[in-house]
Amino acid sequence: MDATIIDGKAFAATVRAKVAEHVTALKSAHGITPGLAVVLVGEDPASQVYVRSKGKMTVEVGMNSIEHKLDVDTSEADLLALIADLNADPSIHGILVQLPLPKHLNEDLVINSIDPAKDVDGFHISNVGLLGTGQKSMVPCTPLGCLMMLRDHHGSLSGLNAVVVGRSNIVGKPMAQLLLGDSCTVTIAHSRTKDIQEVTRGADIVVAAVGRPEMVTGEWIKPGATVIDVGINRIDAPEKGEGKTRLVGDSHFESCSAVAGAITPVPGGVGPMTIACLLANTVTACCRANGLPEPEGLTA
Repeated sequence: MDATIIDGKAFAATVRAKVAEHVTALKSAHGITPGLAVVLVGEDPASQVYVRSKGKMTVEVGMNSIEHKLDVDTSEADLLALIADLNADPSIHGILVQLPLPKHLNEDLVINSIDPAKDVDGFHISNVGLLGTGQKSMVPCTPLGCLMMLRDHHGSLSGLNAVVVGRSNIVGKPMAQLLLGDSCTVTIAHSRTKDIQEVTRGADIVVAAVGRPEMVTGEWIKPGATVIDVGINRIDAPEKGEGKTRLVGDSHFESCSAVAGAITPVPGGVGPMTIACLLANTVTACCRANGLPEPEGLTA
């Protein structure tokens, strides 16, 4: 069986186009331009690249992009004061503090200082609780992107068996909640799960989000199942030359794609959807702040 490749890059471009349409409508009909503020503390190279990409795409869809780049030794008090100012600014509809933060800063304290209505990462404890109880919330971007791709591929997810491999607060747990919300039967598997291969082999949907390169193999997959690979791991690639590396997911692509009905590649699968959903969340937050209908097709 040759699995259908779920092209996250193309799907993300479609999501960004929808976001741009909503932004244009907000500007023309209501004179409102959604604003996204990103706060970067320190000079982590990967974070800098990610923030640049976010800023570029924010502008491309017609939104205002505001970047605050702070020194690595910025005090917690100064960071919290900046967040308080952004919370109070009506032109800012989304606030994102780039993680990880320097060790002297308390990430939980910082995240929970963001106004939950502007928490477009969906990490605030209030949004976690709202999602867990099936209420309207800001949804973490990566799980939201996975859900969008699954809905697009399957249509209705009702009644499907889903296994989420990984129990992180950022992906695994919210992914399980979203799948439950779409009436899947959901199992969360992790490093302590007994007979994990048997657990995943019963799944119509496997979401690999465990942070271990190529852990999920074709032997774990039921024929025809859908594999959503959230992992991004860099491993040695001696075939490319000394010191070279390559990116792989948490699933072994070759063996899984030989069995699965559909699969996301790494790179080019879930990754591009994360920023697209960040933009979607910002438009959603803007609409909610102004008492306007939420954008169709861009929410959970």
